[in-house]
Amino acid sequence: MASIREIKGRIKSVKNTGQITKAMQMVAAAKVRKAQERVLAARPYAEALEAMFKEVAANLGGEDIEEPLLKARAIKTVGLLVITSDKGLAGAYNSNVLRASLARINALKAEGYDVKLWLVGTKAVSFYKSLGVPVGKTYTGLPAVPTYSDAKQIVGELTRAFLTGEVDRVDVAFTRFVSMITFKVSEMTLLPVTAPLDEKAPATKGIKPAYIFEPSVQEVISAVLPRYAETQIYRALLEGAASELASRMMAMSSATKNAKEMLDRMTMIYNKARQTSITQEILEVVGGAEAMRG
Repeated sequence: MASIREIKGRIKSVKNTGQITKAMQMVAAAKVRKAQERVLAARPYAEALEAMFKEVAANLGGEDIEEPLLKARAIKTVGLLVITSDKGLAGAYNSNVLRASLARINALKAEGYDVKLWLVGTKAVSFYKSLGVPVGKTYTGLPAVPTYSDAKQIVGELTRAFLTGEVDRVDVAFTRFVSMITFKVSEMTLLPVTAPLDEKAPATKGIKPAYIFEPSVQEVISAVLPRYAETQIYRALLEGAASELASRMMAMSSATKNAKEMLDRMTMIYNKARQTSITQEILEVVGGAEAMRG
């Protein structure tokens, strides 16, 4: 059995750990509210851009658009952008997206495709380097609050890789924020941009609106397409940041609860050990007194 001094040391250690996890829980709880607000604020803009693409697609009138970012081609190499965090202690946030991205890589290779990685966050970088997987461009040290310029930089490099033929398609693996307790790993194809134009805008009843594109449909699409791609990545970064904070809040809440339970058990063990020690001392005193009387 451990000595009273050792038990006291363990109690102090658990108490300090509990204070740290409680502080981290409170910090994450304060930040996740703002992160949630940013996600909710970004969604209408992204949805409006997508709706605009659908409207354009529904009113092309058979016009052929020569836009490289819209053109699908034979696939040899797939670029995969994986979004994780720089910090740990966030529950299963990083492990879930890394597990899903690795499964995606294996599936693509099984289909005969080469895969090139773009990684956001030190967790993704260290994970894939430990596996010996070739890593291309990495993005670490991003601010806790992702900015649009971060998304613009990432999309710019992904777009160059797509246009130069370095990759033939760009997929993204990230975590979608659903609620404070629910977040799920999601995947989407960023390039070529096909999803918005594949879905036609719903037919309107009554008089059909007429659209005049100035200077032309081609130039409108060419101007807005990069913004659309940047918005999708910006939204993915925001959703990932919110999911990370929510996951950390839950993980630290669980850790704080476990620390309290452990502290209660160790305090009970300490009290029993102390009681045993006091009883032993009393018995020794009584035994010594009886020996002196004898």
